[in-house]
Amino acid sequence: MRRQGLGEGGSQGNYVASGYSVYEEENEHLQEGLRAKVSALKHLSIDIGTEVKHQNKMLEDMDSDFDSTGGILGATMGRLKLLSRGSQTKVFCYMMLFALFVFTILYWVIKLR
Repeated sequence: MRRQGLGEGGSQGNYVASGYSVYEEENEHLQEGLRAKVSALKHLSIDIGTEVKHQNKMLEDMDSDFDSTGGILGATMGRLKLLSRGSQTKVFCYMMLFALFVFTILYWVIKLR
């Protein structure tokens, strides 16, 4: 009795050959799906990298802006301390009284409405 291989005729040989091609087709189909998923992940990781670089650039810009703002605020606080210690205390008191007067007038105007 002779055994039939993949390429030989006969019912068992055809079954084995057709089963093999079905598995090959299924593997190729799964490979295509896997390739598509890998490609999508590659594009997603590239997009994430680009976004991270953009966000880092924005954070560096914000950091330099905050540093410059801190310098401006520090200079302003220094001037206010100078104003409160210096001979201009009288002017500072007048400014505070004027602000209190304006807020009192605004309060009465709003309350009378």
